[in-house]
Amino acid sequence: MDESADTRQRLSDRIDQKQQTIRSYLGRERPRRNKLSNISIVGSALAAVLTAGPAVGGTGFTEAVRGIFSLDDDSIVWRFLCLAAVIFSVAAALATNFANSHALAEKVSAAEAANAQLEGLQTTLSFGHIAIDEALKLYQQYVAQVPFVDDVRTR
Repeated sequence: MDESADTRQRLSDRIDQKQQTIRSYLGRERPRRNKLSNISIVGSALAAVLTAGPAVGGTGFTEAVRGIFSLDDDSIVWRFLCLAAVIFSVAAALATNFANSHALAEKVSAAEAANAQLEGLQTTLSFGHIAIDEALKLYQQYVAQVPFVDDVRTR
């Protein structure tokens, strides 16, 4: 392959463009992954807390809650606790399933790894410590790990 400075620069530009695309993807998907993870964790924890109170405290717990909120009947306390536990449990399950169905955590990890590999390749290429043929093969390998990251090319 042509080892000219122009060829090296074109590959370097392509690497930069792919890194920008990956960084854009990560900028969108990391917060989404984190939000779904947090909803799952907090939702399941709250569901557990809402069911643990009556389980551990028994009727004393429900009487205390009834007194705090000036409710007429223990059954209202039970209904509220059960309904809230169901809502938090469903929210946690949905968040977990949304994240898993799109393999969001795996995709974000793959994009982070590809970005780091491209950064290393860019550095090696810029110092001239790698042949263009080898650099191109590595570029293709790294990019193949993130087919879900779409290139947005400006024309």
